[in-house]
Amino acid sequence: MTNRLDTYLSAYGKGFGFEFDNNIMLNWYPERIMRLCKSSDRLLELGIGHGYTTQRFSKFFSQHVVVDGSASVIEQFHQQYPDCNATVVESYFETFEPGQQFDVIVLGFILEHVSDPEAILQRFKQFLAPGGRCFVSVPNGESLHRRFGHAAGLLGDMMALGEGDLALGHERLYSVNSLSSALTSCGYDVVRKEGIFLKPMTTSQLLSLQLEPAIVHAMCEVGIDYPELSCGLLFEAQVETH
Repeated sequence: MTNRLDTYLSAYGKGFGFEFDNNIMLNWYPERIMRLCKSSDRLLELGIGHGYTTQRFSKFFSQHVVVDGSASVIEQFHQQYPDCNATVVESYFETFEPGQQFDVIVLGFILEHVSDPEAILQRFKQFLAPGGRCFVSVPNGESLHRRFGHAAGLLGDMMALGEGDLALGHERLYSVNSLSSALTSCGYDVVRKEGIFLKPMTTSQLLSLQLEPAIVHAMCEVGIDYPELSCGLLFEAQVETH
């Protein structure tokens, strides 16, 4: 398993072809989560990935545990952020035992990577404290730019994995409906649905326009209310109590 995870290490460093998109989304959604949480909340984060979110969360939450199954990803993170005060645990999600409950659990662009996402959702319910919240972000296969590609005859199947997905080790994409179904079938109530980055065209086209940062920020702000069209989905869920 570790060897499989390490295969995608190059996509989590500088120079990755889709770094523009990742930089936007992975800095946007933790900001949204922190706006909804208290610094005193106990946070469990699944996966380090590019390290953006772990570094940002560690500066906000008083207790922050992050678990990742790749020794190489963890090593790369420590090299990039040597002063990060998060507690980093090397473990697979399927076997991780934190020994405590958390007020907030973040699955940030995780479910598209794992072989059995429903098993992960079921397993981590037990680690949510009473009244705790689970935030889930995933790539949206029905985003606006993919819809345009499909309508133009350039993309036959909107749920087909693209070059960037394969480089990152994605096994699936989601839609608003499929993520909602996955969460509810695992015993969660979905209490918030947001979009991450309303992107109207391809990455190369956006880069050629040399857009002002304010325009890119506006694409994120507007995307909040249009999850079905945005590049990524951010859902907040709680364990069903009825």
